[in-house]
Amino acid sequence: MSTFEDRKVAGMVFNIQKYSVHDGPGIRTVVFAKGCPLRCRWCSNPESQSPRPQMAFNPGRCISPAKCGYCIPACPSRSITDKNGAIDIDCAHCSECESLACTAACPAQSLITYGKKRTVGEVLDVVAQDAIFYSRSGGGMTISGGEPLFQREFAVTLLREAKRRRIKTAIETCGAIPWENLEEAAPLLNHVLFDIKHTDSEKHKQGTGQGNERIIENLNRLLDTFPELPVTVRTPVIPGFNDDEETARSIGRLLKGRSVAYEALPYHRLGTQKYMFLAREYPMGDAKLPADAAPRLQAIVDEDRGAR
Repeated sequence: MSTFEDRKVAGMVFNIQKYSVHDGPGIRTVVFAKGCPLRCRWCSNPESQSPRPQMAFNPGRCISPAKCGYCIPACPSRSITDKNGAIDIDCAHCSECESLACTAACPAQSLITYGKKRTVGEVLDVVAQDAIFYSRSGGGMTISGGEPLFQREFAVTLLREAKRRRIKTAIETCGAIPWENLEEAAPLLNHVLFDIKHTDSEKHKQGTGQGNERIIENLNRLLDTFPELPVTVRTPVIPGFNDDEETARSIGRLLKGRSVAYEALPYHRLGTQKYMFLAREYPMGDAKLPADAAPRLQAIVDEDRGAR
């Protein structure tokens, strides 16, 4: 495709976050794309899972139907009502709604739309605003999600156009995508952040909804096919799921002899409020992780893979 054609390719994006220092080298802008094949119980971005736009409701910001109520007539399915002086929403029709006009009608931003069609040109115009920070810090653009390669054409085109603009690129991937998607993206990347959540397929399925065979196969193929591409393997350390010694040792064995960086990420609950906004229950309940769990597992993995 030409640059002009590439700029018009559109994808579903739910956030563009500037000044990130945790999603690849240097200072980065992270583009969050919607859609993911996994349903991780601890997911901190539940709004990323569906590929469609979603309506969410923050009751703490609602002015009340008596003083506002603009959302009620704006809903095309009449699913928003005044119930005893408070907004009541039946979300059964929201996933089928094309307009989500209720969110635009809400002056208090109590109703939120997660997901908007953005073209590659629009996204990169935002990313390029901070080019000076990238050049000084070795940073660039990271595409994340969800799973960014769930939207293959958009992700690959975004990476290709970024390369034309000499913006360094990284991707955060769960690996649960067709190899062809990753193979097409890899030559356009300067860094890959690849999640390995568990080595046991059945346990992986219990925690994420899918087995891990494709994920581990994709990691091995990526490392074999693109040996010069920097890869960081990351494990979110989740209480009761993968915070045990045997799991850490199995990850160490998986990575033994591989030229990859490794990082154990501590479990956090930063996304729990979003579940409430989406009228969903947080699957992890009140689970907590000891402060020393991630460093302990990091040390075990490093020891078993022979890292220094």
